[in-house]
This record gives sequence, structure tokens and C-alpha cells, in this order.
Amino acid sequence: MRISVQWLQDWLDSVPEPRELAARLTMAGLEVEGVEAAAPPLAGVVVGEIISREAHPNADSLSICQVSVGSETVQIVCGAPNARAGMKAPLATVGARLPGGMQIGKAKLRGVESFGMLCSAKELGLDADASGLLELSPDLINGAPLVEALGLDDTLLEINLTPNRGDCMSVLGVAREVATLTGAQLKATDLRPLAPAIEATFPVELEAAAGCVRFASRVIRGVRPGAKSPSWMRERLRRAGLRPINAAVDVTNYVMLELGQPMHAYDLRDIDGAVVVRRARPQERLTLLDGREITLDESVLIIADRSKPIALAGVMGGEHSGIKDDTVDVLFEVAFFLPDAIAGRGRRYGLVTDASQRFERGVDPTLQHLALERATQLLCDCAGGMPGPVQLTELPDELPVHAAIRLRPQRARQVIGAEISDGDIETILTGLGMAVNRGSGDWRVTAPSWRFDVAIEEDLIEEIARVYGFDRIPEAQQPARQGMPRLSETVVALDSVADALVQRGYHEAITYSFVEPALQARFFPDAATLQLSNPISAELAAMRISLWPGLVAALQSNQRRQQARVRLFEVGRKFIVGDGGLQEVSCVAGIAAGAAAPEQWGSGKDAVDFFDVKADLLAMLGATCAKSEFVFEPDRHPTLHPGQTARIIRNGVAVGWLGRLHPELERSLELTYSAVLFEVETEVGLVGRLPHYQEISRFPAVRRDLALTVDEAVTVRQLVDRIRAVVGATLRDLVVFDIYRGSGIERGRKSVAIGLNLQDVSRTLTDVEIDSLVVQVRDDLERALGAAIRDK
Repeated sequence: MRISVQWLQDWLDSVPEPRELAARLTMAGLEVEGVEAAAPPLAGVVVGEIISREAHPNADSLSICQVSVGSETVQIVCGAPNARAGMKAPLATVGARLPGGMQIGKAKLRGVESFGMLCSAKELGLDADASGLLELSPDLINGAPLVEALGLDDTLLEINLTPNRGDCMSVLGVAREVATLTGAQLKATDLRPLAPAIEATFPVELEAAAGCVRFASRVIRGVRPGAKSPSWMRERLRRAGLRPINAAVDVTNYVMLELGQPMHAYDLRDIDGAVVVRRARPQERLTLLDGREITLDESVLIIADRSKPIALAGVMGGEHSGIKDDTVDVLFEVAFFLPDAIAGRGRRYGLVTDASQRFERGVDPTLQHLALERATQLLCDCAGGMPGPVQLTELPDELPVHAAIRLRPQRARQVIGAEISDGDIETILTGLGMAVNRGSGDWRVTAPSWRFDVAIEEDLIEEIARVYGFDRIPEAQQPARQGMPRLSETVVALDSVADALVQRGYHEAITYSFVEPALQARFFPDAATLQLSNPISAELAAMRISLWPGLVAALQSNQRRQQARVRLFEVGRKFIVGDGGLQEVSCVAGIAAGAAAPEQWGSGKDAVDFFDVKADLLAMLGATCAKSEFVFEPDRHPTLHPGQTARIIRNGVAVGWLGRLHPELERSLELTYSAVLFEVETEVGLVGRLPHYQEISRFPAVRRDLALTVDEAVTVRQLVDRIRAVVGATLRDLVVFDIYRGSGIERGRKSVAIGLNLQDVSRTLTDVEIDSLVVQVRDDLERALGAAIRDK
């Protein structure tokens, strides 16, 4: 937000010099990001009035203007399309130097002499508009230096406000802060309420629970069509970053910047019957002032007439009822909307307006009458018109009420760490507009109507600290109790999990917990999600139910930047909506795409596949010291490839997923390479197994190999589980060293070669015992799984 120091001076009896003012505001929490001049140096540029304009005899696009600069008239050759007799515009006289280094001298253009240059706003460095001459107010004195005439000797402060300080989104709000910080006095408002000149009013209806509890309106008839606001107003709007449009619209913007109260002006002839503040009806449509047509839903608050919506309440007006060049009768609207009724509504349609930013943070509910009187005064001064009476429609029972807050001065001193007297605390709070009721120990403090962010004792302590001055709080060493946390051996440090993945070539990613709802729905079409009521943007409007959407988006970004081999993982939380409410689940998730191994002369360029990532995942799960407890069972998941998906099971409990991204998703997301994903819930999946003593055998181990043929449907896990159950503790290790399909194996079956390492801790196993165990294994596998010993 940009604030003019000159404008602040209208509200204060004294203002520090700009650099000091910026420092004071920054230390008080209103961070000033920049201090800059309102305009570049413009020596030699004066106010000129075009007395006459004639066509150039040798150029159709040029004209010859006689321009009065007070005591003399000079001849100027000009190419601006809007140059006309009677118009006042900036004139750069001979010898002037314009921004960009242009030196103005006497010139001859197509045979006609020119003694200076009439200027556009862009040529003066005031605006980007180069469509024509900068039109000045008729009341400016010819020949007066432009810097003095427009008050360009001004300084602008660029203030970065935190979201809680909506009260400072105005000149008045910043002036209040400056008065509190410096001891300056706020000036009384120079407001002359205009008595009604006509009796005209317009019906207004507020629907209960609609979110609008106060609506002030006023009819003004007979406004001059196409009237423009005065130069001083247009210049202040420009310095604040707003483009002047016409008198009525400029007045509403000016009042919003000055007082912090958004307001709107309607063309009265385009409103049917009455103004109704209500919720939108399903599928209602509204064309906004920027020309976009939007479809409304029942959660959106609108301003309507008897037949149609005319504005998106608190955000933007409608095109149909907006002020036009031939508007004669104006209806001013100044409303108070509850913040919850406006928050996030504009962002659903990609709109973040000056009005919505203020209403979302909270506008003073007592300000509407003052803002309406100020707007009436300004419009009638610059565009004429006859005002009707102020009409106030409200729901008094729904107006916000600030409850008294308990404050303990001793606790405030303790928290701040400075000995601030009770008198200083009271002075600070009253300077901020708060009502203070002092008691013997506890005080009762009531926040002013414009402070929506002060609700608890800690808020008051924060206000005291920042106004007192953080730089005045002495440094002090404070004792702190320390305790050793209890750390179970079953807790697997996430750092060790991350280290295991980093050693396998992965990079850690950090993505938003918010995701695009449409993207998440493509991954999980039937899953319930938590929608944000006030999202940062439309692309970040839902809480993630998996870490995968963020990782896939990161993969897309990397592949667009020509990264052919990507390995990413993230440790974070997902947010599951279920019958028991919202659950936050901690997870480790990863994604791999591209070549299985980094490019080098000794390896091929095979793409990463399911089993490559499974090996990475098992390396990570090794941190639990219980890899054997994890089983990968074939399953189906809407995000993953139907034939390359596994549910990760630990001791009968599902703890995660592993699989290749579904081909349809790969195509729709335009991924260059196939991606393999995994996700493991940490609280159930990454629990370490307690170490236990196991005697090391002094006796030799014996290995026996089995070559079996089994049906394709039989998994290696089934074979391993049956073998372990039969052999028992004598089985020290088991390896699968070959799987074969092809010649010599009947269709629908496969050959699996398994090595058994057998060993006893108390004695040497005999050949008879070993052969007996092998026979038992063979018989069990044949009976349970239809296995047969391969004879060749």
C-alpha cells in the first residue's frame, strides 16, 4: 500500500521527515518497504493553456497550438489527439529536461517552429498513459510550475501490512498510528454535511443472515455527465496506484483510500425497483466491471435489484449498473459486510480487489455515514448534483460488539520484559483508541470499532510492546527449565529415513499442504477433501489427502526444465476427512522418473521401474530393523497402474502404497517419462523393532537349492511364507536367485529357484536331517501351492 506524506499532513498537525517516519512505522510493525519521490525532477515544466489550435499545413497528424503560460503566449507544434482550445496541459519550456534525459529546445517541425513541448503523463514520468496530453484542472494558474500546481513535491511510503492490520489500509488508519507513535494530534475532519436538496430515496432490503448488517445509501440527481475529478484528486489516486476514471468512480476510490471504507456508485436508471442484499441463487450470472461473466453459487453475497444481480458484494460491481459517460443520476452505496461473508469469495473467481482486501480484514462498522457524507461533498463539488437524504438500513442485533478484555499490567511487564508504568500503559492504549477501565489489579480494556484483531489479553500486550518500542526493551538472560525427552527405541528418526533415500539418489522436496482441487480429484476421484474457506489462490484451495499431487507437480516442473532423471521425496502430513472428522497423518512419500541409473558408459538407459523403487523403499524401511515384516501385496489404486500396484502391509496392517502412475494420468499430465510413486504412513509403518539377543552358531551352515515350478498366480511371498513355517528356527536365510519362464516350462507356470541356508545353534545338522527338511518343504509346497520339483 502506498501512502502520500502530503495526504498524511492533511490529517495530522505534524509529521516527521519521511525517513524518520518510515523507521518509526517499521519498528511499530507497519513495515515500510520503500520511500520514494512522488515524481521525478520537473524543472522548467509549467501549466499551459491552449488558446487556439490549427491544423499543421504540412502534416495531417500535427497541429499548431498557441499556448498561454501567463505573461506570454508561445507556439507549440503538437501531435496529441486530445489537444484542443481551452484545455490546460503540462508544457515543457525551452531548456527543460524531462525524465529519461530528454532536453527540450527550440525546434522546427515540418517547417513550423515550436518553442517547447506539451506533455503526456508518461513523458513526465507520472504514469504509463501516453495516449494523449495530461489534462489539468481548469482552475490551475497559467505559467505556474507544475510541481507546485500538482503538489508533486511529495514522498510516498510503500507499506507492507500484515493481514491483521486492515485498519491501516487507509490514510486515516496510518495517521492514527503516526499520532500514537509520535504524539502528534489528529486534525478534525473538514466535513460539511450537505443538507438534502431533494427528497429522493431508493428502497433497500437486507436479507437476514446475509452478512450485510448496515447499508447506507444516497441518491444524487443531476450530476454533470462525463464530469472529471479535479487534478489534485486524480494526482492523489495516481500516487496510490489507482487510475482515474470519472468523477463518481474517482470519488468512491478516494474515500476508500482516505477513510478505509470501500463504497460503490451505481447508475440509478439501471437499477430495477430496489436494492436487495442477499445470497446468490444457483446458476445466477453476473457480468463484472472488467467484462468477465461469472456463475454464482449460494455461498456468494451479492447486491441485486428486483430482477438481477448488479454487484458481487464487497468485491466488484456489475457492468450493467456501472457509471457511464452519460450518467446523470447516481446511487451511492456504503455498506458494512461481516468479514466472514466476504473472505475468499473474490478469489474463487480470480479477483483480489482493493475493496475485498479491506472487507476481508474488517472495516469500521461506524464509518458508513461519515464516508457517505464525504463522498457526497466531493462529488457535488466537482460534478454538481442535488443530493437526497442519507438513508441508513441496518440489522442492529447483528452488528459486531467488542467485549471488554481483561488486562493485567504486571503480566504485561513480565511478558514484555520491561518496566512500563501503569500510566504509560494507559497512555499507549488510549492513544490507540481503546477505552481503559483501571482496576486494582485487573483492568478492562475495550478495543475501538476499527480494530478487529484485538480480542484477548495477548493482543493488548503486543500493542503495548510495539508502541513502547521493541528497541527500548532491555536484553536480559532468562533461566529456562530444561528436560530430557523420553525417546523410545522403537521411534525411527525421520532424519535416518531421509538419509537412506538421499543415499539412493533422492532429493528432499517441500510442497504446499494446499493443492488444486481439480488436480487432486484426478488422483482420488471419490475421496472427500477439506475445502479451504479462504484459500491463498484458486490453485491452492483444498487440503491434500496425499503427498503425491505436490510431488507430481514438482516432477512436471523439473521435466519442463529438461531434468531427465528425477528422484524426489517428502516428509509431511496429509489430511484425511472421515467419519471421525479430520485426521492429520504423517507420511513419507516419493517419486522417481527417468533412467534407472545415472548416465555413464558402463550402464544402459533402462527407465526406472516398479522394482527399482521397491529396492529404494526397502532400503528406507531398513531403518526399522524389520524389513522382513513388510509385505507387498498386489492391489488397485485409482492413481496407480492397474498391473503395477502394491499395498504395503506390515504385520497385517496396511501402511502404504507403491506403484507406477496410471497411464491415463501420465498422458493427461504430459509427463515425459513414466513415474513410480510410494507413500508410507510413519506412525504405523516406521516403528522400529526392539533389538534382542540371538546366539551366534559355532556350527557350520548347509545350503540346499530347490528349483520349483508353480502357477503364475503363486507369488514368491507365498512360497517364502510356507518354507519358513515348515523349516522353523533352523532356517537362517532364504534367497530367491532365479525366476524363469520359457522353453521347458509349460504355459501358465514359472520356475522359481530358491536357496535355503540351514544352521542349528547347538549342533551340526546331519545329512539325514537336512534331506528330511527338504522333503517336508517339497511336500508342503506341492500340497498347498501345487508346486513341483523341476527335473531339468
